[in-house]
Amino acid sequence: MNQTSHRYSFARYVFFSVLGTLGVSCYILADTFFVSHALAAAGLTALNLAIPVYNFIHGSGLMLGMGGATKFSICKGQKDQKRMDDVFSVTVWLALFGSAVFFVAGLFFSKPLALLLGADSETLTMTTTYLRFLLLFAPCFIFNDVLLCFVRNDHAPKQSMAAMLIGSFANILLDYVFVFPLQLGMLGAVLATGLSPIISIFILSPRWLSQDCSFHFVLQPPQKQLILQNLSLGFPSLVTQLSSGIVMILFNMLILRQKGGIGVAAYGIVANLSLVVVALYTGIAQGVQPLLSSSYGAKDSGQVRRLLHDAGITSLFFSVAGYLCMFLFAEPIASVFNNAQNKELQAIAVEGLKLYFTSNIFVGFNIILTVYFPSVEHAASAHVLSLLRGLLLIVPLAFLLSSWFGMHGIWLAVPAAELLTALIGIIMLRKNRQGAS
Repeated sequence: MNQTSHRYSFARYVFFSVLGTLGVSCYILADTFFVSHALAAAGLTALNLAIPVYNFIHGSGLMLGMGGATKFSICKGQKDQKRMDDVFSVTVWLALFGSAVFFVAGLFFSKPLALLLGADSETLTMTTTYLRFLLLFAPCFIFNDVLLCFVRNDHAPKQSMAAMLIGSFANILLDYVFVFPLQLGMLGAVLATGLSPIISIFILSPRWLSQDCSFHFVLQPPQKQLILQNLSLGFPSLVTQLSSGIVMILFNMLILRQKGGIGVAAYGIVANLSLVVVALYTGIAQGVQPLLSSSYGAKDSGQVRRLLHDAGITSLFFSVAGYLCMFLFAEPIASVFNNAQNKELQAIAVEGLKLYFTSNIFVGFNIILTVYFPSVEHAASAHVLSLLRGLLLIVPLAFLLSSWFGMHGIWLAVPAAELLTALIGIIMLRKNRQGAS
């Protein structure tokens, strides 16, 4: 592949992927905006308590989609059609199993789960409603994630992007209609979110049902080896989403002790904007992933290095620009979600925006590495980085820094964890390159 072709392919895949993932991030951001205006701080608190479950569902879908699509791209680079169909078939079976688990949880365990996540008498009904319908729609979220990943990796990034954006715009429109004219409150917000992946799947249908599609479902028992490979390659994507959910649960608990419910509502603003920022980096990583896997499958190590370099530079640019926006416009950004003009909520949120998002540069770098390593069949390195940033560093740092510096420490726990993970990631990357040379 010549330099011009390389640049075009990189720009095309990353552009469409970023647009799509940013659109998907609007699922919850739209809920946050409309709920904050319709139900004030109590609704925002209830939504923030429920959102970690969305991270678990979306993380499961991305684990299966990214894991299967990564292996699919490697097989595609090797021109192994039978293996490509086998990979997709195994992914479908895993998606069916995961969907059933979440669906059953929605039917029978929504209220206990809401209590476990910290809902009180003021927020229990709203939290339970959101959780129940979110879990019942889980099969739609999971299969949408799977199809988006496979369609994008099947040389159709534009159609994947279109499906994500149309689903997201539909979510925003339905959010408004259900929450305000129909006055369905929290139920309306979650119904709008749940219908969005259905619309996205409908947009994807012409591609995966057409003769041009390179992946096909084959009715056969799932192969154990492919199951393990799918889960292993997709595990970093799961942990990236799970870490967001785990951090939200942990921070909700710590902030409740520091600032009470109003602090949790303020954190909800920061956390939901964080979903958008993470979606941007995820878009860059998912966009470059098919190219990385195909180049690796074709044994083009030079192309793999160029792609990683371009992804890193792109991430750095958006990191700097994004933080400048957060720092300079923290007040108006927070006020968008503070319809009641609560001064305490505003002050906590503004401080959080300025401190929390110092993590931007490190988050982007770490997400790209956790996609790069599975793309070149070094999934273990991605597992380590994912666990470090998602659990092993952030949890002790959150407790430690909050005990030392209060709310300032809570806001700085994520930047500290991401910085340490990035340093370890650099060491792993150097060892990987030395082993490949």
